[in-house]
Amino acid sequence: MDLKGKNYMVNTHKRLKGRCPTSNAFFSITLCCNHRKPLFSNFVNARLVTKELYFFSKNNSINTICYVVMPDHVHWLLQLGNTPNLSNLIRKFKNITTYKLNQQNCTHGKIWQSNYYDHKVRDEKDLITQARYIAANPLRAGLVDNLREYPYWNSVYL
Repeated sequence: MDLKGKNYMVNTHKRLKGRCPTSNAFFSITLCCNHRKPLFSNFVNARLVTKELYFFSKNNSINTICYVVMPDHVHWLLQLGNTPNLSNLIRKFKNITTYKLNQQNCTHGKIWQSNYYDHKVRDEKDLITQARYIAANPLRAGLVDNLREYPYWNSVYL
């Protein structure tokens, strides 16, 4: 948060300069809606993104470990496959979901913030910590009292 209380994303390109994702590496990703608009409060929009996470993972040889679709952002814990270019994969996911969401809602325009946050998972303990953090998001946000009540998440651990 900046001094005026507005959210901002770190410039991913500058932050990643000199860092090369490797095949089979694990990453925790956060994608925010443009202007933090709560697009995924709408059941149909949230369902579209959850389906796309599944199909995108399958079609791009990514292992999705855990995800949660929140009203204005998505947390996604994944393992890269043979294509270690994380930024291209995220760009492709954003493009596909932007096209489909705009088509579904008869709109046009930007869905996602330009940047995204990523955290390279260091070890197995970090992997479990990230999965727990992601799964608990709806609880911390006060959206539900029990995670079983929240429909827009999944984890390979359960």
